Amino acid sequence: MTPTLFARHLATLLMLMCWAASGPLSAQTPEGTVPLATRDAYSQPLPGLSDSEQAAFARGRSLFRQSWVVAPARDDKVDGLGPLYNRLACASCHTRNGRGKAPLAPDERMQSMLVRLSVPGKDAHGGPLPHPVYGDQLNEEGIPGVPGEGRAGLRWQSHTVRLNGGERVTLRKPVVHISEWGYGPPGPHLLTSARVGQPVYGLGLLQAVPVASVAAHASKPQPDGVKGQLNQVWDASQQRTLPGRFGWKANQPNLRQQNAGASLGDLGLTSTLFAQPNCTPRQHTCLSTPSGGEPELSDGQLNDLTTYLSLLAVPAQREPDAPQVRQGQALFNRIGCAACHVPQWQTGSANFAALVNRTIAPYTDLLLHDMGAGLADGRPDFAASGRQWRTPALWGIGLSDDIGEHSGFLHDGRARSLQEAVLWHGGEARHARQRYAALPQGERDALLAFLRSL
Repeated sequence: MTPTLFARHLATLLMLMCWAASGPLSAQTPEGTVPLATRDAYSQPLPGLSDSEQAAFARGRSLFRQSWVVAPARDDKVDGLGPLYNRLACASCHTRNGRGKAPLAPDERMQSMLVRLSVPGKDAHGGPLPHPVYGDQLNEEGIPGVPGEGRAGLRWQSHTVRLNGGERVTLRKPVVHISEWGYGPPGPHLLTSARVGQPVYGLGLLQAVPVASVAAHASKPQPDGVKGQLNQVWDASQQRTLPGRFGWKANQPNLRQQNAGASLGDLGLTSTLFAQPNCTPRQHTCLSTPSGGEPELSDGQLNDLTTYLSLLAVPAQREPDAPQVRQGQALFNRIGCAACHVPQWQTGSANFAALVNRTIAPYTDLLLHDMGAGLADGRPDFAASGRQWRTPALWGIGLSDDIGEHSGFLHDGRARSLQEAVLWHGGEARHARQRYAALPQGERDALLAFLRSL
């Protein structure tokens, strides 16, 4: 046996041992998933990858975890950090490929969270109009000699809601405060939106769902006045407007552009898609710093990073046939949750065979919905209003606490439990939330058990 074959057999054996230790699972593993419930459950490749795909996946994984350095550096493949940035690595905001968290105290730093910025109006492509001094994202850090843009924090406001049977639940809402402005006061018209890092597994499968299928679903009448819409966003590669799919407001058309945009906004790395550094014309020291290359993130690196995030599998549902889980699933459908959190989709064509013609269960419609005043950030993003958010996929959500070692759901991490997340639903989802709050305690427990099984 060759060393390569031995390594593959050993890796397979170790994964099977992890699966055996992870607890009871469905007899048939759904497509695009792996039956794993350990802390590495969000980090597994899709089954059946070719040798070249496995190699690109491994290179992309290294890039995702790579701590970038200031240019010039001895290793010119990983230099170019900044001049302004938020974190040193992609994995800093997506620990173990899971979700970020919000700080608890007003003076606690944002570690896996950021603040989007804009002013009223639209840019040349219909997107948010960047602030003339601070751009479209607050970069708290700067390389030596370049001042960071400011310090962001959260203050929490709380209120209590009462459920059927007398249970009281305290909900909290964050208020963003920014201090230590590095380039002067921002003025009176600044719009802000705090966002935690999103989970990154299963993204290739979501991209492989045909746009026509999503648009067809958007055109179907739904109960309770639910009506989702596709965002329409700018594709930098094709230089035209296309349906959006990724991001909290579906403001990116594809995974490659999502990766390039995050590399620039979060790490300050230029690419062929976004070739200009993340400096505004008024940030003079930022504009005068050395470059890590033109571009700093090569096309090959961007391809590998996109391959990695395209081929991450989803953890399979645990104990789907347990009586309480089955009861919870029926309630999920009955009270209206499935109108937006659509359980099943069929993928179409894709760049990788592992993504083609798969029946997947992400529990999202990939559409924007008005979620009410309570969740509104007041910041439009292309066709998305200040009250609209893209329906997040629920697959894998039941492992979030164990893998991320914290609880924090919704776009700004305000919900400390799945129940709190449900109770924040308003707008188009208000009827489903009201039905949930009216359920007897045992039925609420069953619905939450179903969510935790995903």
